[in-house]
Amino acid sequence: MTTARTSDSEAAFVEFLAQFVTEQRRALFDRVLEQRTRHVTVVLEDIYHSHNTSACLRTCDCFGVQDVHIIEGENRHEINTDVALGSTQWLTLQQYDAAEDNTHACIHRLKNAGYRIVATSPHAESHMLDDFLPTQPIALMFGSEQNGLSETALEAADDLLRIPMFGFTESFNISVTVALCLQQLTKTLRASDINWQLTPDERETLRRQWIKQTIGYRLPQFEARFQNEQGERPA
Repeated sequence: MTTARTSDSEAAFVEFLAQFVTEQRRALFDRVLEQRTRHVTVVLEDIYHSHNTSACLRTCDCFGVQDVHIIEGENRHEINTDVALGSTQWLTLQQYDAAEDNTHACIHRLKNAGYRIVATSPHAESHMLDDFLPTQPIALMFGSEQNGLSETALEAADDLLRIPMFGFTESFNISVTVALCLQQLTKTLRASDINWQLTPDERETLRRQWIKQTIGYRLPQFEARFQNEQGERPA
């Protein structure tokens, strides 16, 4: 069990841990943090197949989207490690499984945080993906494989978004949909003058978390060593 520390001592502890992380890994953290964003966040509502959820999480990491909100309804959230390939340890996951209406709880939280709710739907006669510019932070909502987004999500949405399609099939697989949306939207953001990057404080917080993740199960032994070197006693 780790000891509670002040922000200054926590920073000192993480810098102590950093010496046991390779220079290449620390440089990778810095490069990834430069491209991380919270301007776009992803919401997955009641996804059935764990491999679909896991593929979406992997896609979020690949495109630099830090936060993912996972809503449980009829289906429980599970990770397929063979598909996620470790991506979950670098993301900030928010899970909604305790309320009577988890979708409402998630949307309420996001709107209070200043996000515009954007519902993806193949039937939406609104914004086309190619023409959509997220000038303010957006939460992209994706629904279950069979039924899509719930009525609660669609009614609460500030915008509807659809991907151009030209075949007989009316929708993509959810993991493909997430990939197409994030590829286009993050490309649009990076080409714009919108302030989409993390703040310095957000970068530092994530950097500390990632260093701890890298240390992993050895964290308690390094905690004890740090306390010994600092002349501290466990609380």
